[in-house]
Amino acid sequence: MGITERIDAVTLVCGERMRIDPPAPRSVKIELTGRCNYRCGFCALRTREHQPKGDMSFDLFKRITTEMRVAGVEEIGCFYLGESSMAPNLLVDAVRWCKGLGFPYVFLTTNGSLMTPQLMRGVMSAGLDSLKFSMNAADDEQFERVMGVKAGLFNKAIFNLKAARAVREELGAKCGIYASSIKYDGEQQQKMEDFLSEHVLPFVDEHYWLPLYSMGSLATQREKELGYRPTAGNQGRLDALREPLPCWSAFTEGHVTADGILSACCFDADSRWGMGDLKKQGFMAAWNSEKFKALRAAHLKKDVSGTVCEACVAYS
Repeated sequence: MGITERIDAVTLVCGERMRIDPPAPRSVKIELTGRCNYRCGFCALRTREHQPKGDMSFDLFKRITTEMRVAGVEEIGCFYLGESSMAPNLLVDAVRWCKGLGFPYVFLTTNGSLMTPQLMRGVMSAGLDSLKFSMNAADDEQFERVMGVKAGLFNKAIFNLKAARAVREELGAKCGIYASSIKYDGEQQQKMEDFLSEHVLPFVDEHYWLPLYSMGSLATQREKELGYRPTAGNQGRLDALREPLPCWSAFTEGHVTADGILSACCFDADSRWGMGDLKKQGFMAAWNSEKFKALRAAHLKKDVSGTVCEACVAYS
């Protein structure tokens, strides 16, 4: 199964998942660190009043992933909002632990700038099944303007992406190598396509497009400053967009912050969508907490007025 098939399977809310107390999600993303070396203008991470400096406790990670596997979770993303390559040792240990627990699919998304060949050897040797690079700028100027950091990181990301296939062949690993990009408008889109044709597509197994997400309305002001028009909420990848309500994020995929909060939103940078504290309760208790069930009930009615989701651009 390719990466886009897996994504589409997660973003589809149907059958037994169309209820306020669904079974364990197929997939869970866990934030190993809240830190990031980029300052992307469209990212909800930038809204955090105090940018996090710590990483998730490995003991907590081991406990909650054990509970997830027992509950039936099949896929673990060793990332959420932060850039996991900023905690390289924890990242490698987390991948190895998850594969040891028997998770069929362990995946990672990275901005690529710190995903060096050495770190790739570590995660691939640990059993990583999928490595995806987010490539969202066409040149140095756009990178510095949108990502808010020096272009040197852009060039490092390109170098690392191009090295990934050679590392995989060296190790005889089975890790898929992928890339995604935000789809812009007009001239900028043509620049992106030219960049991808030269620097990305020849080096990955699959590439797909994403809309410019609204990040749960958290980054709206910065998006306006940059001149971008976000889509409603998170409707999945561009070629398989889902309806905003019910939002799949609350039904089919778990999201855990570095400090152990289970969130109902894939863009929850400040835990306002927090549904449970996994430091204090089990995963399934939080997944079907009364708070979470009440929110899902509103989504199933397609009326989220009065809920934490009300302010999302998807419903305005």
